[in-house]
Amino acid sequence: QVQLVESGGGLVQAGGSLRLYCAASGRTFSSDGMGWFRQAPGKEREFVASMSWRGGSTYYAASVKGRFTISRDNAKNTLYLQMNSLKPEDTAIYYCAAGSLYGSSPDEYDYWGQGTQVTVSS
Repeated sequence: QVQLVESGGGLVQAGGSLRLYCAASGRTFSSDGMGWFRQAPGKEREFVASMSWRGGSTYYAASVKGRFTISRDNAKNTLYLQMNSLKPEDTAIYYCAAGSLYGSSPDEYDYWGQGTQVTVSS
């Protein structure tokens, strides 16, 4: 069992920045893959970024590469998503996820956070 608690979402103007947090607890040793997904109204859930918790390898969607950075703090057992140069099209509910792997498909993940709203105004 893995529990994920997200925070950091909010309202920001285009060009601004936000930092999302995902605190993990429980049997986290069984979940090496950690990822961020987002879902806008009327759209499919979209991969944003992921990483291997142990190895540190990262993977980004083309739409966010160069603007977003995924990272983790082992001591705090926390996953981060630093979002810079935000655009209105980044507006979505953002979800933290954990699983055995760190692929781009939601099917790779077994545990999910509650989601946090990110709204970028133009």
